[in-house]
Amino acid sequence: MPKPDSGRTSTEGHIPAADPALVTSVGPAPAVPADAATTAADSVPVEAARRVGFLVTLVLGGLTALPPLSMDMYLPALPAVTESFGSPAATVQLTLTACLAGMALGQLVVGPMSDRWGRRRPLLIGMIVYVAATAICALAPTAELLIGFRLLQGLAGAAGIVIARAVVRDLYDGVEMARFFSTLMLISGVAPIIAPLIGGQVLRITDWRGIFVVLTAVGIVLTLVVAKWLHETLPREKRHSGGVGEALRTMRGLLSDRVFTGYTLTGGLAFAALFAYIAASPFVVQEIYGASPQTFSLLFGVNSIGLIAVGQINGKVLVGRVSLDKALGFGLGVITLAATALLLMTAGVFGKVGLLPVAAGLFVLMSAMGLAMPNTNALALMRTPHAAGSASALIGTSAFLIGAVASPLVGIAGEATAVPMAVVQLTCALAAMGCFIGLCRPWQRRAEAV
Repeated sequence: MPKPDSGRTSTEGHIPAADPALVTSVGPAPAVPADAATTAADSVPVEAARRVGFLVTLVLGGLTALPPLSMDMYLPALPAVTESFGSPAATVQLTLTACLAGMALGQLVVGPMSDRWGRRRPLLIGMIVYVAATAICALAPTAELLIGFRLLQGLAGAAGIVIARAVVRDLYDGVEMARFFSTLMLISGVAPIIAPLIGGQVLRITDWRGIFVVLTAVGIVLTLVVAKWLHETLPREKRHSGGVGEALRTMRGLLSDRVFTGYTLTGGLAFAALFAYIAASPFVVQEIYGASPQTFSLLFGVNSIGLIAVGQINGKVLVGRVSLDKALGFGLGVITLAATALLLMTAGVFGKVGLLPVAAGLFVLMSAMGLAMPNTNALALMRTPHAAGSASALIGTSAFLIGAVASPLVGIAGEATAVPMAVVQLTCALAAMGCFIGLCRPWQRRAEAV
């Protein structure tokens, strides 16, 4: 059963649920005045949200799946958008960049808002704005307006990402939180697999604007589901009543916690290695190794299934039997080894290799993300029961920003080699391992807990 928040030690994760130094630097969350406006949903106790665990899982899974749907359903339509507006391809590519930037920056805004006003209100506002922005994208008359409303779409869609993680932290603790993150990976991990397929099928019956019509419909359904079934999970006595100044002080306090920052950077750098794969794999698989688009889609799907499968092994088998730090360390080690093998193969150390060995290396690297991503989220959020929204915002924003910086570097050497992809992946993996060892220092905290 889920465990309510408390200051006890989480022995399975070998870290305290809340670092006393961090609580001092951030300060306790002031109570919201008793006469503040309330809604019927706000009065629902946290225990009620736990009792509908399956529905909560589906709702949170849908919220975390919406951003990849927004990004990946649109990918097959890029050539059509370019032709429709008569704009340069580089300009149309900014529609992707704008959405990604919005998702990164929006989390910094929505996270502190959810710590102040609760989870439901900012989430519902974000979903309503997402639906409106997506509908306007379908009607955009110029590429410039499409870029602007894709930015707004990303800003609003960030509410689902950041609040989903915060709700998990409100409802679960310790190993149960790690298990739930692994379950979310099962749901959200399917989205990147099916999104391009859905986008391609939509383009068979309509033009690129139809993709935004479908996303608008998905947003409406998800908004209605959130309104009906996702209860408020942050009690009033745990909310922050301050404004922007307090939000900034809270984030500064979180970042002053060496261990929280270590897990945040570790997860962000691992995510950057994943971003490098997403950015480079279509070019590497199809242009360098001569595979067909169908073969690329098959390999992409197989790699995504590997990530989901290992995530489920992490949640169903390892969590509770192996400490989260050990599982995370093992995952980072496998990612580093796979990236090293990819660099050796693409650099020609083993002579000319075909697609199969490279695809195997990518599969191992992607699958090991199923150990890295849920465990870094859980270990970071274990330390922040007093500011889960702000903590979730920092985790998500760092991942998107580091990934956005890393992904363009994969094409720095042109179209003749896959070495840059492997270099970026190995660099990110080594940096993630360095942050884990140098900042998180799990052996030190394990000794302190004994």
